[in-house]
Amino acid sequence: MTIRVLLADDQALIRAGLRGIIETTPDMQVVGEAANGREAVTLARTERADVVLMDIRMPEFDGLQATQQITADDDLAGVRILILTTFELDEYVLRALRAGASGFLGKGATPTELIDAIRTVANGDALLSATATQTLIARFLTGDDPGPRPDATVLDVLTDREREVLTLVALGLSNEDIASRLYLAPSTAKTHVNRAMTKLGVRDRAQLVVLAYQAGLVKPGDVAP
Repeated sequence: MTIRVLLADDQALIRAGLRGIIETTPDMQVVGEAANGREAVTLARTERADVVLMDIRMPEFDGLQATQQITADDDLAGVRILILTTFELDEYVLRALRAGASGFLGKGATPTELIDAIRTVANGDALLSATATQTLIARFLTGDDPGPRPDATVLDVLTDREREVLTLVALGLSNEDIASRLYLAPSTAKTHVNRAMTKLGVRDRAQLVVLAYQAGLVKPGDVAP
């Protein structure tokens, strides 16, 4: 299956570089380029991209606004957003993750890292460095304008096993790592993750991580037991 990729960046040179890398990959195709957030939303709807590589700082409206509009559209439920940023700890990155982005990638990444990142989010997984994620969330939770936070009771819909799995997801473990730690089959671990996402009403693993921190299930600095 070919992964359809949309590029959203206000710098034509960066878009050209991304296109050059992606189009040398047999299972990927660039289906459009947007120079601002408004174009990104329009092209996401018309080109039916699987993954949008989204810059944060763009004219018209920015990548955060574009991410919010795309992820709020039920017709675009299958579209994954990968945030491209110059700084991994950009103040807007966590807000983008909370809005529904599936992860973030620094613009200093290698071509191999870029391709791997696109495949990761296209597969429905999150691209989140455990260390960077904890730092981002720590900054977010201690900020002046953290936005609404869910009450811890939001997690009451989960079984004990699902809470256990969610904790490990939030601490940065992959399905394979969770399966090994809990003596489960990887497919069983993935099933628990998917059920937690369904019950909590989040669209992917990245939002699941953010929710776990916001609800107080885990705290910045926690490590896997």
